[in-house]
Amino acid sequence: MSMDGRTCIITGSARGIGRGIAEYLGAEGANVVINYRSSEDAARNAVGAIEDAGGSAVAAQADVTDREEVEHMREVCHEAFGPADVLVNNAGITADVQFTEMSREDWDRVMDVNLGGMFNCTQEFFDDIWNAHEGRLINISSVVGKQGNFGQANYAAAKSGMFGFTRTIALELAKGGSTANCVAPGFTRTDMLESVPDQVLERIVSGIPLERLAEVEDIAAVVRFLASEDSSYVTGEVIDVNGGMDL
Repeated sequence: MSMDGRTCIITGSARGIGRGIAEYLGAEGANVVINYRSSEDAARNAVGAIEDAGGSAVAAQADVTDREEVEHMREVCHEAFGPADVLVNNAGITADVQFTEMSREDWDRVMDVNLGGMFNCTQEFFDDIWNAHEGRLINISSVVGKQGNFGQANYAAAKSGMFGFTRTIALELAKGGSTANCVAPGFTRTDMLESVPDQVLERIVSGIPLERLAEVEDIAAVVRFLASEDSSYVTGEVIDVNGGMDL
C-alpha cells in the first residue's frame, strides 16, 4: 500500500489523531500538508518529524471555517507538491454541555468547524481529487455520531452529518474514478484524554469488547488503506474503528 508521490492534506494535523495520520502517511512515502489553525510550533514539529523519517511535508495555516484561508492552504499545497490526491477532513472541536444548558453559540461553533470546515475544504479541493489518479476523500467522524453521548448533542449531530455527506460525495466523485469514505474512531488515546479521570477511563474501557482504548496508529492504518490505490473499489462507506463498541 505504498503512498509514494501521492500528495495528502490532513486538516487539524498538528496533534492528536490528525498528526498520527500525517506521520503514518509520510512514512509511506506521501507528500504531506500539515494543516493547523493556531498551533504553529506543533505543526512545524510534525513537519520536522516527517522529514527526519525521510518524508516530505509542509505546514499550512488555515482556519477551516474561513474560505479564504482554505484557498490559501490549497495554494501552499500546489506550490509545494502540486494538486492534492488525498484530502483527510480531520479538523474538529467539541463544546460539551447538557442539551438544556447548551447555547446556540455552542451549537453553531461545533457545526461550523466540524461540518462547515469539511464543506469548505472538500469544495476547495474537489477538482484536485476528481482529476487525480484515483483521488481520495476521507472524513474522520466518531463513534459518537452513531451512538450519541451525554452532553454532546452538537458534536454527535455534526459527526453523524458526516455520514450522509460522505455517501453523497462518493456518488458525485464516482464518475471520475475517485472515492469518498468515512472513518468513525472510538475512544482514542490522545492528549485530549489525559485530563479524563482514571475511573472514567476505566468505565469507558469496560464497555469496549477489545478492552482497550484505540491507539492513534489503529486509526492511521485504516486511513492509509483508504488513501491508497488498494481501496479503489471501496466508496461511500463508514468504517468503524472502535474495538467492537457496536457489537
